[in-house]
Amino acid sequence: MFLAMTMGESIIEGVIAAGGERLDKALATASGLSRERVKALLGEGRIALAGKVASQASLKLAEGTAFRIIVPRAAPAEAAPQDIPLVITYEDEHLIVIDKPAGLVVHPAAGNLDGTLVNALLHHCAKNGGGQLSGIGGVARPGIVHRIDKDTSGLLVVAKSDAAHEGLARQFADHSITRAYLAITAGHPAPPAGTVRGAIGRSHTNRKKMALVEEGRGKHAVTHYRTFERLAESLGGAALVECRLETGRTHQLRVHLASIGHPLLGDPVYGRNPSRLRPLLAELGFSRQALHAAELGFIHPISGDELHLASAMPPDMSALLVRLRNKSAVDVL
Repeated sequence: MFLAMTMGESIIEGVIAAGGERLDKALATASGLSRERVKALLGEGRIALAGKVASQASLKLAEGTAFRIIVPRAAPAEAAPQDIPLVITYEDEHLIVIDKPAGLVVHPAAGNLDGTLVNALLHHCAKNGGGQLSGIGGVARPGIVHRIDKDTSGLLVVAKSDAAHEGLARQFADHSITRAYLAITAGHPAPPAGTVRGAIGRSHTNRKKMALVEEGRGKHAVTHYRTFERLAESLGGAALVECRLETGRTHQLRVHLASIGHPLLGDPVYGRNPSRLRPLLAELGFSRQALHAAELGFIHPISGDELHLASAMPPDMSALLVRLRNKSAVDVL
């Protein structure tokens, strides 16, 4: 086994001594990492077999298979409270729903060790006597049941108690939570409403990206969409689209919309802004994916009450929508 250090990361390289074992077990034995750590690194696209990124923990390995594991620099043992303003949509002793602005990272990780939503929540709970966050997520991400991307705005529920965390996690697992997003896409989806199905996993070519992959390698994902408005007819077309998640996978909406030829405007990873719309986006300074988590509905895990919360489109997306409407020939469908 070979161990190297580079840019704060450690690299473990070697070969599998005995074949026939599951990938997670074989790599744990060969590297000295725990199986849970190996699984987490697989999910982050940090493990390669014979030069190709691997993601499936149950894969059976052949003897002599070469592996490479990139282990990121350890995150702080504990997130520190920071006085960062929050927009709170709902709060009680068991949970809190935040209307997250674009640009705010959800929890500390390599590259974003502070200034996150978790740091803000720890300060809020301590200052306002709101108790603590659930410990189930670990010290680096207490209370976090689900995430939305740094540059996606909108609603996010966080657990304060372990009982609330477990109850919310069950609802996410059985897909009973309502999650609706507003998206502004390039072009006009055809048909204007439909369902996108396709497994999502780490890209073979770029471990920082997700991609549609063959069933069995990634995670099953389903997105339902419908077009609210056709926009910017004179500039080649854009659309205001509502997306409802049946599943919740990393970058699901960004990947699924791009897969049908209608990526999110402003998405620097999965889309390319149409040339005729680029001057408008530049004029507005709009440089993030046009995606907003507008609705969140679930059963309160402690009281049993049904909660349905909504968030208005933020100013940057609203300004973009207004300008695109001014370029439209067709309004509400």
